[in-house]
Amino acid sequence: MGKRILIVDDEKAIRWSLGEALAAAGYEVEEAHNAAAAIKKFEEDPPDGVVLDLKLPDGDGLSVLRRVKEIDPDAPVIMMTAYGEIETAVEAIRSGAYDFIQKPFQLEKMKVAIRNAIESSAMRAELDDIRRRERESFGFKNFIGRSPAMTAVFETIKKIGASKATTILIQGESGTGKELVARAIHESSGGSRYPFLEINCAALPETLLESELFGHEKGAFTDAKYRKKGLFELAEGGTIFLDEIGEMGITLQTRLLRVIENKTFRRVGGVKDMRVNTRIIAATNRDLKKAIDEGRFRNDLYYRLKVIPIQLAPLRDRVEDIVPIADHFIASFNREFRKNVKKTGPDLAKLLERYAWPGNVRELKNVIERAMLLEADDEILPAHLPPEIAAGEGGPAAPPATPALDGLYPISIEEMEKLLIGRTLRESAGNKSKAARVLGISRQTLREKIKLYSIE
Repeated sequence: MGKRILIVDDEKAIRWSLGEALAAAGYEVEEAHNAAAAIKKFEEDPPDGVVLDLKLPDGDGLSVLRRVKEIDPDAPVIMMTAYGEIETAVEAIRSGAYDFIQKPFQLEKMKVAIRNAIESSAMRAELDDIRRRERESFGFKNFIGRSPAMTAVFETIKKIGASKATTILIQGESGTGKELVARAIHESSGGSRYPFLEINCAALPETLLESELFGHEKGAFTDAKYRKKGLFELAEGGTIFLDEIGEMGITLQTRLLRVIENKTFRRVGGVKDMRVNTRIIAATNRDLKKAIDEGRFRNDLYYRLKVIPIQLAPLRDRVEDIVPIADHFIASFNREFRKNVKKTGPDLAKLLERYAWPGNVRELKNVIERAMLLEADDEILPAHLPPEIAAGEGGPAAPPATPALDGLYPISIEEMEKLLIGRTLRESAGNKSKAARVLGISRQTLREKIKLYSIE
């Protein structure tokens, strides 16, 4: 079904000629000869786009435009007029019109404008949907946990979101969800409509990290051919997340301290102080107090960051959260893989709760994903778990489940590897990145294996 376009003009000839051209282009066309009829039609059943004349017998097009935008702020509207008034055109655009076209117009030009307006509206709607889903994915409903430790974290996030706190330090082992907490803080605050930018302080050498954070002026160093804005500028009004802050060098720590204390910074090679209006969330899995004693972390920066501390407990210390988190991942991967795997059963739950989970929630997620991709059809069984988990306390490791390989022994390691890679690719619907992640190898290694074994 074609997109519906409402043409609003008191001239019948224009409504007819434009309507015929749009109908020939695949649109469904509706007409209104005055402001009252146009508003009535829009209120009853909003079309996908509106072509609106500025001068109407019972009012002006700007009033109709404003009413349309009250009903649907994203409605694409193209204004047209026989009067080339610049001020009126500017007012129309300010009021939400997509374009302003002067009569007489070329039909082809009008069709292009309508197509662009509808596509632009669709892209905005898609972007809004992506942002909504992103907010939901980092919202509180995705924090699974009934332990006292997690309940305290939830309450702290809510309080931070309602406050004007600008520095937060999140500490916890790798895989405990520090980034998820940082994003939840951002989304729960008034800055959620502004950027959330993150950087791993351990991933870049200090000079490059400095440029990424503060930007640089043209000519500041050999390769600085252009002025570049840093994350502190780009995150204006929002949040900057400094992951692995414990790996930042002492010199850069000094610059960061100045940003926190003075709310100003300079680009690399710059002379102008720039104001900062950005929330800083830092995270680390290191013992910063030990780093201070060893002279690797500034004591004053530590206390500046630790205005509001959040300590994330390892998964082994909140056993009551393990099964709910596992069930959450099963439900999530059921949607992604289009499966219907049951929630954790009693035997599986016991094994999951006995394991120490050195990789924390990230490790649990990977275990569930791997089991659902390679083994489980209806239910994850203890035999589907890695040996170190399936062994439980004091018991031998459960034999790996390989029902699809029955009758194939003896088999060489190469043949086994080929079978496993082929099966993983099928379960991953050909997604090489996902398959490589499940297999625990790089994408480049996977490509080489596929070529080596001539896997289709």
